[in-house]
Amino acid sequence: MKKQIRSFLYILLSGILWGCLGLFVRTLNNAGIASMDIVFLRAAVTAVAMILYLFIFHRPLLRIRLKDIWCFMGTGIASITFFNFCYFKAIVLTSLSVAAVLLYTAPAIVMILSYILFHESFTARKGIAIAMTFVGCVLVTGILTEHNSITANGILYGMGAGLGYALYSIFGRYAIERGYHSLTITCYTFIVTAFASIFFTNVKNVAGVVFSSPEFVLLALALGLICTVAPYLLYTLGLKEVDNSQAAIIASVEPVTATVIGLFVYQESITIAKILGIVLVLGGLAVCQKK
Repeated sequence: MKKQIRSFLYILLSGILWGCLGLFVRTLNNAGIASMDIVFLRAAVTAVAMILYLFIFHRPLLRIRLKDIWCFMGTGIASITFFNFCYFKAIVLTSLSVAAVLLYTAPAIVMILSYILFHESFTARKGIAIAMTFVGCVLVTGILTEHNSITANGILYGMGAGLGYALYSIFGRYAIERGYHSLTITCYTFIVTAFASIFFTNVKNVAGVVFSSPEFVLLALALGLICTVAPYLLYTLGLKEVDNSQAAIIASVEPVTATVIGLFVYQESITIAKILGIVLVLGGLAVCQKK
C-alpha cells in the first residue's frame, strides 16, 4: 500500500513538473526558437545529461538488448516525437484550448489500450475519474468560453497528439516488464527523440540562441532537467505500482498546474469555469486513487 501511495505521488509530481513547461517554452519562443526546435533542444539536453550521469554513476544501466530497441523507438518516436508534432500542428490548425482538450483524450486511450494489451481492469471508478478529469480539462482550457476555429484536420492532429501522449505509458510498460530501470528507459527514450526530431529542427538557430548568453544556457539545462528528466523518471517509476490508466488520469494535473502558473506568473484571468475545472480534475485524481 505504501508503494502505491509513493507511486501515486511520483506521478502527481511528474504532472506538476510538466505543467511548469510553459514557463520555459514562452521564454525560448520569445527568443526566436520555434516549437519543434524546443522539442529537439529538450530531448538533446536530456539525452546528454542522462548519458553522462549513467556513464559516471550507473554504467550497467546503459546496456540494452538489441531485440528490445522497439520499446525505446516506441517511447521516443511513436510517443514523444509524434505527440509533439501532432500537438503543434493542432495548435496551428485550431487553437491552444482545442488542442489541449483533444490531447487529454489520452487517459481514455490509455485505458482502452491497457485493457486490450495488459488486461488491466476496466472499472466504474476509472471511468468516473476519466470523465471528471476530461470535463475538468475542458473547463480549465476555456474551450467553452472562447471563440475557437475547429477543422477536420485540426481534430485529427489533436487526436493524434492524444494517441502519441498515451503511447508513452504503453511502451514504457513494455520496457518495465522487460526488466529495464526507469533511468535506462528515460535515457534511451530521449536519445531516440533527439535523433528523430533533428529532421524538424533548425539546429543552427537553436545553438545561436542558447549560447548567446549564460542565462539561456541555464534555461536550456532547466528545460531538460526540471521539465524532462525529473518528470519522466518519476512517471516511469510510478508505472511500477500504478497501472497505466490510473497513471494517465493522475498526470492530468498538468493543465491545472499550467493554469495556476498562468494566474500567478502571467496574471492571466481566472474564471468560475476554470475554478470548477480545477476542482473536477483534483476530484478525478481522488476518485482514481484506491482506498
